[in-house]
This record gives sequence, structure tokens and C-alpha cells, in this order.
Amino acid sequence: MRKYFITGLLILVPLAITLWVLHLVIGTMDQSLLLVPEKWQPRTLIGYDIPGLGTILTVLIIFLTGLLTNNLVGNYVVRLWERVLHRIPVVSSLYGSVKQVSDTLFSSSGNAFRKAVLLPYPHQGSWTIGFLTGVPGGDVKNHLVGDFVSIYVPTTPNPTSGFFLMMERSKVIELDMSVDTALKYIVSMGVVAPGQSPAKQ
Repeated sequence: MRKYFITGLLILVPLAITLWVLHLVIGTMDQSLLLVPEKWQPRTLIGYDIPGLGTILTVLIIFLTGLLTNNLVGNYVVRLWERVLHRIPVVSSLYGSVKQVSDTLFSSSGNAFRKAVLLPYPHQGSWTIGFLTGVPGGDVKNHLVGDFVSIYVPTTPNPTSGFFLMMERSKVIELDMSVDTALKYIVSMGVVAPGQSPAKQ
């Protein structure tokens, strides 16, 4: 009975978590329907909501935004809009920081999270996996003697939170491992080793 119970857990838990995440994401993206006039919303037209319709609308908005801004007129409008935002005190600092991070993470020419590394953390003799995010900049690099790199160390099993470290490059070992593989290794708490599939009962 214990074996069957564990086998059932191994099958249902990943499925349940996947469905929960999808429900959360789709539910959040469905909020974009609030942009549509009430008389055109599904609840008004047919009497009930259609799950996922807002997700399709969100994807279309993102695609059209990219299409419209990928020309001279669109670029001019974006630059004009950003100049307006930069003149608003609180919005300026918030928007600037978020844009800089998003440009670094999502730009095809960026190097963020492109390399998995092995580093001693949280103390000597203990090792963990992190991701190179660049090199220290600004006034920070003026106070660091030597060749340093910036590293993001995700927590387990939730990699969306973690720690930002600056370490000497000589103490960091670059891994012959893709970022996706390293993330799977971290999320599984080391159960799913690189190059292996989850064990079957």
C-alpha cells in the first residue's frame, strides 16, 4: 500500500502543481478582459465567462505592441512616452529600474542567466549552483580588488527567490550544463540529476 501511495503521489503532485500554476497564470492574464468595454465582454454577450479568452487577448496585445513599435514611428512614440514617464518622480525610478532589468533578462543580446556555475556557498566546503548575471558595476567595482563576477543563487524548490552575490571569478566554476538543466536540478532539490529522468517506482 505504501508503494502504491507513493507512486500515486509521484504522478498526481506534479500534475496538480502544473494545473495550479496554469490556472494562476491564465486567471491573471484573463484580467486583460477588463480593457474590453462591458457590452463586448463574454459575460454580457453570451451570459458566462470563457476561461483563456483573456490569455489570447494578452498574447495579441503583446504581439501587436511589438509589431507597432518595430518601426520609426513606433520607436518615436515609445521614446516620447518614456520621456514623459522619466519626468514623474516616483514612477521614473521604478520604471527605469524595471525596464533595465527586463531589457537585461529578455534581450536576445543579453548575457543574464546564460551560464550555470558552481560556487562555495554559504560557507567553504559547501557548494551550490548559481547563474552568472554579469560583473559588478558603478562605484561597487571601485571597492573590489580583483576580478569579480555577479551571481544569482536561487533558493530550492522556489527559484524565483534567492540571493545576489559578488565573488572572485577564480572561486567560481563554470559548468558544462544548460540553464534549463541546472534549474531542474535546483527545483528537484538534487533528485533529478543532470542527464537523468525522474526515477520510476
